[in-house]
Amino acid sequence: MKVLITGFDPFEKETVNPAYEAVKMLPEQIAGAKVIKLEIPTVYTKAGATVEKAMEEHKPDVVICVGQAGGRSSITIEKVAINLAEARIKDNEGNQPMDKALHEDGETAYFTNLPCKAVVKELRENNIPAHISYSAGTFVCNDVMYHVLYLINKKYHNVRGGFIHVPYVLQQVIEKPVGTCSMSVETITKGLELAIKAIVENETDINLQVGTIM
Repeated sequence: MKVLITGFDPFEKETVNPAYEAVKMLPEQIAGAKVIKLEIPTVYTKAGATVEKAMEEHKPDVVICVGQAGGRSSITIEKVAINLAEARIKDNEGNQPMDKALHEDGETAYFTNLPCKAVVKELRENNIPAHISYSAGTFVCNDVMYHVLYLINKKYHNVRGGFIHVPYVLQQVIEKPVGTCSMSVETITKGLELAIKAIVENETDINLQVGTIM
């Protein structure tokens, strides 16, 4: 089995992005699966195109994209991506789309086919905070997740794919407001390793009562 895992480059004046900082520290093999690591640009359309090219080249069984969710206190696996680009800030090439569809011929939304509950259970059993998220936002994280799931729906029917958001790393919050959440890059890396393990070991999801009130 081959797992393609990607992480974004830094954006919005940050000097690091915890996504790729953690991804690049992952071992080359996890739970018997070969791990292919890739840094992608925080740029609308280009991020998805970079992942698509890697999918064509490596023919992975699983695609996991990882991004920064500053302000979140846990590692969160995303359940759904929506067909919308709505940027509060500019991406790394100055693009700032508003109320724009990502794919005119795509569905309103695509759900991940990764075992989200199994991932959450695996991380929590190893004392790493984890939750399922039901919104990947409308920035480049949602853009690349939607594009991967669009490709799976249209072309790569046997591939599993999805997205994981991670908190800031410690060095990013030194001058941020009191109470800003962070996590060590070592913990994030371990969380991603455990997530891959759970995905490799679970073709379908487990029964676990989760969800949110708001």
